[in-house]
Amino acid sequence: MARLVSYDKSLDYSYAPGIFPATECLKNAPDRCLRLLLSSASEKSEGAQKLRAQAEQRGVRVEIADRALERISKKENCFAAMVYKKQEGVFDGDAPHIVLVNPSDSGNLGTILRTALGFGLTNIAIIRPAVDSDDPRVTRASMGAAFSLHIRHFDSFEAYRAEFPARQLFPFMLTGAVPLAKAVQRVSGEYALIFGNEATGLPDEFAQLGVSTLIPHSGKIDSLNLAIAAGIGMYAFAHRQDDQTE
Repeated sequence: MARLVSYDKSLDYSYAPGIFPATECLKNAPDRCLRLLLSSASEKSEGAQKLRAQAEQRGVRVEIADRALERISKKENCFAAMVYKKQEGVFDGDAPHIVLVNPSDSGNLGTILRTALGFGLTNIAIIRPAVDSDDPRVTRASMGAAFSLHIRHFDSFEAYRAEFPARQLFPFMLTGAVPLAKAVQRVSGEYALIFGNEATGLPDEFAQLGVSTLIPHSGKIDSLNLAIAAGIGMYAFAHRQDDQTE
C-alpha cells in the first residue's frame, strides 16, 4: 500500500479515526481493514492495546504512525485509526430504506447513520451530490455505525426510483400533508423514508411521489435539524407496530 496521505474522496481507501470507530470497523468489516495506525502514546490506553491485540489476531498490519494520525484526525490526541478499503453496500432484501437526498453536513450524516443503526434500519441510500459518506469526519460522527450498515450511492433520485419502483415513499417535508402519527398507519408494504438537504429540504415535487409526511412542531421555530427530524421519523416508523398493538 502506498504512503498514507490526508484523506481525499478520490482515494479507494479511508480512515476510521478513534479507538471505538476503529474497533467497530475491525469487528463488523474485518475483510475491509488494511492497517491499524497507533500513536506512540497508545501504550497508555487499555482500549488501544486491546484493539491492537485484536488486529494482530486477525492478521491486520499494525504500525506506530504519529504524523499520519495527526494528518488524518486533525487532532493531537487521536490514539488510533483503522485504514479501510471503501466498498459499496448491498441492500438487505425487503427491509425499509432510508433515502438521504443531497445531505451536505458530515456531522449530520454521521449522526443519522448511528441513529438508523440504533433503530434497526440498515439500508441507507445517499443521493448525490452529497457529503462523502467515507469522510473520516462522518465515520467518527457515526461512531463506526457505518460499518454495520448497507450504504449505497445513487447519482439521482430517479436512478434510485428506477431500481425500486414499487417501494412506498414517505418524503418528510415542511409542507407535508399527513402528520407523522397518521403517516405511520399508512404503511402497506416495502417502504422508504426520504429526507432532504439541511438547508433546502426536499423539492416540492416530492409531495406528489408518496405520502408527504409532516413532523408537527411549534411555530416558534421554522424547522428541525435534519438529524433530529430523521431520528424522530425513524423512531416512529421502526416502532409503529408496537404502537398499534398497545
